[in-house]
Amino acid sequence: MNDKFDSFSDLLRGALGDRLDAGTDMADLFTEDVLFEFPYAPEGLPRRLEGLPALADHLARLGPMLHLGEFTLHSVHPAAETVILEFSCRGEGAATGLPYHQDYISVVTLRADRIARYRDYWNPLVALHALGGAESATKAYAGESTNV
Repeated sequence: MNDKFDSFSDLLRGALGDRLDAGTDMADLFTEDVLFEFPYAPEGLPRRLEGLPALADHLARLGPMLHLGEFTLHSVHPAAETVILEFSCRGEGAATGLPYHQDYISVVTLRADRIARYRDYWNPLVALHALGGAESATKAYAGESTNV
């Protein structure tokens, strides 16, 4: 497979195809009560986001922390309303310039042609390295200067 995408939202649209009936905005992909879970999130980063406003706030916090480049979709495993995605992303820490080359396995549950639950499995060590360590990651997520 190894399809390339310029953004996370494009990757989701490409992976879920006609299972997803959504507009052009990122928010159009999710139900209002979407639940995002990050089981491996390190201390200082969220493990659970409930609802579209919490997701929007999270994405706004990540933007200044990481410069995300190309996303590569490796495989899609559909099973009824749940789809498992295997993909990777290349990017860098915004303050450090250190690489953020992450592999993901995501378990996506759909309801009414939108994403209702998203469990994101990724390596927190890759994120912590790119962000300059645990303390810097916590400060950056809180919107504080990290002076890396």
